[in-house]
Amino acid sequence: MKNLGDFNRFTSNLKEDGPQMPVLFVGHGSPMNGIEDNVFSGYWKKLGQEIPRPKAVLVVSAHWLSRGTRITAMDFPRTIHDFGGFPRALFEVQYPAPGHPDLAKATAEGFYTAKVELDHEWGLDHGTWTVVRHMYPEADIPVLQLSIDYYQSPQYHYELAKELLHLRKKGVLIIGSGNMVHNLRMVAWDKLSEPEYGYDWAIEMNEQFKQLITDGNHRALMDFHKLGKAAQLAIPTPDHYIPLLYILGLKRGGENVRFFNDKVVGGSLTMTSAVFG
Repeated sequence: MKNLGDFNRFTSNLKEDGPQMPVLFVGHGSPMNGIEDNVFSGYWKKLGQEIPRPKAVLVVSAHWLSRGTRITAMDFPRTIHDFGGFPRALFEVQYPAPGHPDLAKATAEGFYTAKVELDHEWGLDHGTWTVVRHMYPEADIPVLQLSIDYYQSPQYHYELAKELLHLRKKGVLIIGSGNMVHNLRMVAWDKLSEPEYGYDWAIEMNEQFKQLITDGNHRALMDFHKLGKAAQLAIPTPDHYIPLLYILGLKRGGENVRFFNDKVVGGSLTMTSAVFG
């Protein structure tokens, strides 16, 4: 978006209802996926071409944890390089997508079970821009982030997501960005070059998660801590799993699920992703 005049015209377009947008859970994996052309980023590009073009994108990223819920509300969010030890080329990436202050304000005011604060400091972390820049490389679609209140229960996040349903009819693409199975401490770094190498427990939980999603058993997915030892290994901390709960909360009755990038990386991470609608 070249200037604020274009930005204001874009804002007015959100007042009209349109086709219901799908919702996505994306396993984002390594930040390097943001600049590499591989099987994962290739599918993100494909999705950007296949689904209806959104009027705005709202991302719930595993990398914005907060006390209370916040939504980015600046005109032009900064690109956050929230990682270390990667090549200089990754730190030089800028994704200059505009924000959407009016949409942020309207979204925040639309919640009735939580007070959502407008945020003018965060920006777009790598859970967002590494994915979205492949989907929309021109950076001409407004992008917002919704934070994860890390002090709330899985049920809270699932129910809060339902209050975003109206945005799907407003042309807003909502993405949950994390990983279903995410145990960095147990990554087999020497196996990263071996395609789809996975520990037994990681493969087991990946299959179980997919089956529960397909069956619509959201209660079991919210109560993941009851799924046994394999689940404890798959989700040692819930930060990368919580974005999935938002997408499950946004699913509407009768919508089918399609999985993609269904692969294990480094033994203890899965890139398994899903699109509903």
